[in-house]
Amino acid sequence: MIVSSWIYSVIIILVVIIAYALFNAWRAKRAVTTLSEEEFKAGYRKAQLIDVREKKEFDASHILGARNLPSTQIRTRQKELRKDTPIYLYCDTGGRSSRAALFLKGKGFTELYQLQGGFKKWSGKTKSNY
Repeated sequence: MIVSSWIYSVIIILVVIIAYALFNAWRAKRAVTTLSEEEFKAGYRKAQLIDVREKKEFDASHILGARNLPSTQIRTRQKELRKDTPIYLYCDTGGRSSRAALFLKGKGFTELYQLQGGFKKWSGKTKSNY
């Protein structure tokens, strides 16, 4: 009897975790438009191009013309961004840029875009600070 109640507890916890993850993914999808590399290239020069990776990652290599605004600092530095200009976000794979977009959407930013697959899939021009 004790084992079965333990199993039910584990199942309930797993269901809650999965539901939470799915809900957050759904919210992030509504907050940001994911663009293919071609779509991203077509628009990022007329936008605020923001690399949300940490400074060390940015310095190693980043998309030419990007500004570094790490996702860990987005809450304190969001005022550096303009609400009247589209924001193109990227990170390594898309997770951090989705979370950054979700936060920015909550602060009133409306034109938010992210690079599909993130910087790891980028084949365009890059710059290294080393």
